[in-house]
Amino acid sequence: MSFHSPTRRGFLIGTGAVGLSSLWNTTAMASIDPNSFTDRVFHATHWGPLEAVVRDGKIVSVSPMIELDARPTEMLSLGVVDRVYSKTRIDYPMVRKSYLAGWESGDTKPALRGKEEYVRVDWDTAMNLFSKAILDTIDKGGNEAIFSSSYGGWSNAGTFRPNVMQGRFFNLIGGNSQTVGDWSAGAGQIVLPHVIGDMEVYSAQTAWEVIRDNTEVFLLVGADPIKNNRIEYRVADHGMYAHWEDIRDAGVKFISINPQRTASDEFLNADWIKIVPNTDTALFLAMAYHVMEKGLDDKDYMAKYTVGSDKWIAYVKGESDGVAKTPAWAAEITGMDEAQIKELAELLATSKAQIAGSWAIQRAQHGEMAYWAIANFAALCGKIGKPGEGIGYSWHYGNGGMPQGGNSTPAGLGQGRNPVKTICPASRITEMLENPGMAFKHNGHEYVYPDIKMIVNAGNNFMSHQQDTTRLVRALAKVDSVVSVDVWWTAATRWADIVLPASSTLERDDVTSGGTYSNDKVYAMKKVIEPLGEAKSDYEIFEAMADKMGVWAQFTDSLEYMDHVKAAYAKSSAAAETPFEEFWEKGYARMPVPDVARKWNRHGAFYDDPDGSPLHTVSGKIEMFCDTIAKLELEDCPGMPTWIEKHEYLRNAKEGQVHVVSPHPWFRIHSQMDQSENLQALYKVQGREPVRINAEDAAARGIADGDLVEIYNDRGACIAGAVLSDEIMPGVISIYEGAWPSVDSKGRCNSGLVNFVTSTQRSSGLSNATSANTCLASIKKCEDADGPNMAYEKPPILEEFAYAEVDEDKMGLDRIEGVAERLMADMTPDERLFYERCTVCHAPREPSHYTKLQWKGILPSMFERAGLEEAEMATVEAFLMERAADAH
Repeated sequence: MSFHSPTRRGFLIGTGAVGLSSLWNTTAMASIDPNSFTDRVFHATHWGPLEAVVRDGKIVSVSPMIELDARPTEMLSLGVVDRVYSKTRIDYPMVRKSYLAGWESGDTKPALRGKEEYVRVDWDTAMNLFSKAILDTIDKGGNEAIFSSSYGGWSNAGTFRPNVMQGRFFNLIGGNSQTVGDWSAGAGQIVLPHVIGDMEVYSAQTAWEVIRDNTEVFLLVGADPIKNNRIEYRVADHGMYAHWEDIRDAGVKFISINPQRTASDEFLNADWIKIVPNTDTALFLAMAYHVMEKGLDDKDYMAKYTVGSDKWIAYVKGESDGVAKTPAWAAEITGMDEAQIKELAELLATSKAQIAGSWAIQRAQHGEMAYWAIANFAALCGKIGKPGEGIGYSWHYGNGGMPQGGNSTPAGLGQGRNPVKTICPASRITEMLENPGMAFKHNGHEYVYPDIKMIVNAGNNFMSHQQDTTRLVRALAKVDSVVSVDVWWTAATRWADIVLPASSTLERDDVTSGGTYSNDKVYAMKKVIEPLGEAKSDYEIFEAMADKMGVWAQFTDSLEYMDHVKAAYAKSSAAAETPFEEFWEKGYARMPVPDVARKWNRHGAFYDDPDGSPLHTVSGKIEMFCDTIAKLELEDCPGMPTWIEKHEYLRNAKEGQVHVVSPHPWFRIHSQMDQSENLQALYKVQGREPVRINAEDAAARGIADGDLVEIYNDRGACIAGAVLSDEIMPGVISIYEGAWPSVDSKGRCNSGLVNFVTSTQRSSGLSNATSANTCLASIKKCEDADGPNMAYEKPPILEEFAYAEVDEDKMGLDRIEGVAERLMADMTPDERLFYERCTVCHAPREPSHYTKLQWKGILPSMFERAGLEEAEMATVEAFLMERAADAH
């Protein structure tokens, strides 16, 4: 492998971590009793910062950092240690039995994924098979035949996340097909830039002081900030909780529109208004009708700040389609009382009102319409941009409402430029696998699904995320190789051919920040214990793969890992005040939040000066009717928010069917921590995921509290534990997403993974996003469960199994030479700035994925986090403007 820059043949995957100076082994001693046991190590997680107490090389407990996190959760105190030592850990490299037996002949029997035993192998064998699979795939279909399912990056809070390490490696050897958009807010992040010039779903919210001092009514539309702010993409500090209390106690009236009463409703003393799931659009249309009928609409505001209001108003009044969207019309659809709709409309129109739309309501068929209808209603009433009024679509995430620090955050190794441009919307993986070569549209642009032969998955549980799990399992049978890099035996590893054991974050060093919007802290994620079993960090795993492929120097920049950690910290604002050594010793560094941030009002600059601070829409204004979308001529996403009946919801349900909603869990991040026995004891019912059922619905079906129930439809079935309640409306059941699956003898999930019944129906042709909350199913008492839930047991493993040596000489690694040589040309300075500094969470990874205006909408927050100088910002902006979707 001497055809280009030197490799590191001395680096073998079995050699362990590189040598570190004594600095890395020091112990943070922040805020602990001086008389207490001293062997404590600072670390930070999605669930909060902590000090781990270590005895004899083992974590015995964790202590929350009260000065950094005033309201720690049970996930931190009970779950963190529990899952580190969980029996679900992957202890060493594994290969599916038939895949190992047939690696040379090609007879690997992919239909047996998820059914047969795994064989314990050494690291060299696993790496050789991984390398061969990559090169075989490139030979067969090019790099586009390799698909990365590692979207999102939620697997840990660090800067050196698994998906980043995977992306960096593959981009050095030719790239791969990848996802576009995401699971959280796939519909909203596409439609809102057209409507209001910003993604909105990942944008800062009005500062809480402005809400406290100005807002009179705060409307939660499916939003549950008290639950969802228990966790964070980076490190949770629960900083907004006390301020929600301040807002409540200041006399702000909270109203919650939701099929079920939530924790936030209880916490904020909210009035609960029941609504049929997926009908929010009809509600806001009807409220708009009533506002106009009462003469409460703000015509001057619309004339100054919006375009297209006349077309939308004509639709609302029924002038364009013959159907007036009256409160009586909406009452039939939403299940709400006509008088209640009128009362709510008048209250919002005549009060200083803030409307919070949740991500949940856009995870539905035509989910774009719900978000747009909220924006149009607020514009109709003249709300958007006024202090404490208007709309926000991220109040329930990232401590929305905390003032923005405006600080740059740590920036580690970038993924670099991906030469492969084929994409798949995050929720359409099954469709892609079933239909190679099929044309589809995304955000108005045409693409073709690649013909995937290999899936690589690092730190992501896509098998639990995707809808209609049984259909996905069938679709996987056409894929030659599935490789998963993970810490635990999740669903994504149980259907893999090659499984590589990654270390948990507590078994490696990293650096991160706190506060998605506040950006006011930087945290050291210090290595607490040595990796368990034969686990390696994701950096080490992909460093070793880069070594095999001859691109080690490019992957590492020929630097030791801790040099990268130090460099990442140096890019944060904290480095200007706190030297790295001091930061690392203490475990954290604070960054300032300017006083002016406490007066910041979302869309306030646009309201104050619409000509000087226009929105990043085509018109520069709020687009109540959008010509850009209308010209796409999409049947399921017209050019303005309209009511379109869902393919399945309560108004077209068969007898006995219920609407299934699947919100984010209370005790997990999606599927993370589902295996924690300590947490399971707090909420699981007979070892299964709980399902909330209205007491009347349960009685009609002979279901008692604590019974096992079967939820089923034509797509599949799952078994859950009944929790009876009067605080969920009849005809609706609620089961948290993210349970680990266990398939029983009848093909049902014996653990309660709701995606065995959810649909792969897209949101619309605009976004191709998930519609997980558009789901009908039947429910009955389960009398025939296949014994206990086995989701948290290891799959069958053969510790000793005779197989032919998988020798590196037989892998044909020299095949990479032709691929790698074409990629070694250095990126230009502008490319390097973008691909290594600016491709942050939730931002598009390719310039062509967004238009010029859409890029301009996201640049301010992207630049802030990247910490670029003014000249660097100008360079990146010019680079994007030259390569945006509408640049040519």
